[in-house]
Amino acid sequence: MKKITILIPCYNEEQNLPLIYPELVKLMDSNQAYEWELLFVNDGSHDGTLELLHQLREKDGRVNFVSLSRNFGKEVAMLAGFDYAKGDCLVIIDADLQDPPSLIPEMIHWWEQGYDDVYARRKSRGKESWLRKQLSMMFYRLLQQSSRFDVLQNVGDFRLLDRRCVNALKRMRESERYTKGMYSWIGFKKKEIEFDRGDRQAGKSSWNYRQLFSLAIDGITSFSSLPLRISTIAGFFISMMAFIYMMVVFVKKLIWGNPVQGYPSLLVIILFLGGIQLLSLGIIGEYIGRIYSESKNRPDYFVDEYNEEKVI
Repeated sequence: MKKITILIPCYNEEQNLPLIYPELVKLMDSNQAYEWELLFVNDGSHDGTLELLHQLREKDGRVNFVSLSRNFGKEVAMLAGFDYAKGDCLVIIDADLQDPPSLIPEMIHWWEQGYDDVYARRKSRGKESWLRKQLSMMFYRLLQQSSRFDVLQNVGDFRLLDRRCVNALKRMRESERYTKGMYSWIGFKKKEIEFDRGDRQAGKSSWNYRQLFSLAIDGITSFSSLPLRISTIAGFFISMMAFIYMMVVFVKKLIWGNPVQGYPSLLVIILFLGGIQLLSLGIIGEYIGRIYSESKNRPDYFVDEYNEEKVI
């Protein structure tokens, strides 16, 4: 009998766990041809999430949970899930029920047909502000144009991964992770299914614009060196324009004796060049910061508790 692991990263999901657990139980009970594992990863929650996981573990042997020592972020929480998952395939789903568990049987069907990565593309994004939708789509377009591999647009973490994909992702121990790009990078046989994303059932999303911007920077710098190339090209053209302007001023002074004037224009040029330099230094600093983080070779996470047992 094949085993299927459903991975649910949790951060302050006390209100959502009582809602998603019955839906997952209904799914498992109606598909008894498989052995099931519910793997919850508690990412340093500050509410009653861990206590609820203890209760679920006590009444249902199919429930396993990993509790991290602090909040490491969803990307690392998913890596912990990859490490502890026991299934022949793994389904990643959020706890807020925006991704419908009713879509999982269709994912399993295509997995049985030989697909390694069955991902769900959003036809609609649920209750989300216009600005956030536009920024998300702009980011996907930018990442697609700057990467040397196809980036799946409007696709989140809701997907089924064969054990081969999970093992490949486990080998990628980057400290600055962008898993959505890794799904595309590892390749394997993929299948797309579409769905309408629902609204969050309870609680409040922990993703604000600052965190989303940080994730976007991680995505671009993890899979592309285009910002460095743009900085190099911009520096070259600005230097050429400055040289041409210098020669024009020099010739006008030498031949016609025109006085060199224009303090305001000179100040604008200095400020413009200074801004370009600071921007270029910032881009270089982002890459150096990631090199620094990787060079320390720290563990990606620490586990405080696994299935009610303390981890040393």
